[in-house]
Amino acid sequence: MQLRVIKADATEEEYFHTKVIATFVNAFAAPDENNTSIAQQLAEAVTFYLYNKNGSSKITSSEILSIIKAALVSTGFSNAAEFLTEHQLRRNLARMRVKVIKTDMKNLSASIPLLQTDPLGPDGYWNKSKIIYDLINEHNLDPASARTVAALVEEKILDSGFRLVPTGFIKFLALWQAQAILSAARQLRTSPKTDSDSVYNTDMDIRLRQPQNGLCPV
Repeated sequence: MQLRVIKADATEEEYFHTKVIATFVNAFAAPDENNTSIAQQLAEAVTFYLYNKNGSSKITSSEILSIIKAALVSTGFSNAAEFLTEHQLRRNLARMRVKVIKTDMKNLSASIPLLQTDPLGPDGYWNKSKIIYDLINEHNLDPASARTVAALVEEKILDSGFRLVPTGFIKFLALWQAQAILSAARQLRTSPKTDSDSVYNTDMDIRLRQPQNGLCPV
């Protein structure tokens, strides 16, 4: 049985054990080898529980996050659970502050305020799922790669502190990140020194060490 996760925006995706590991790593704030090992053990316990508990084959991302926090508190890592809660609140607040402006990048000018450019449609708020949908349906990326690209784009947008972001700029970042990931994947496949184990370990290391929002709702 493949567990399905219902995101905050009602979309669904497969359950990924690596995302649970990443959430535990983020909860420890300053990952080191010891904490990564603890994160892996706690993640295995959470995954085992989710797959063996009675009920539906679907679960919400908020439920998973609650179980992760409970695991942290019950094993003596209350501070990590509090940090994870604060991190979730900060991320959600940052997303709410970003307004997406639907305008053509060609219309942008240093002398014209962004809000006064000719709109291509109604403005909206940040929605990472829209990036994933467009990458899959318009650019034929596989779902896993699309999610990775969308997460990297979100990191750049939120960390920039921008409050108004043109759709053209978001598309540029998404395609740029997608090209970089696909190029790296081709190099791994063609490298004569690369075997399946090293590819797996490289991918796992990237997932664990890159900044990300874990299982916080999109």
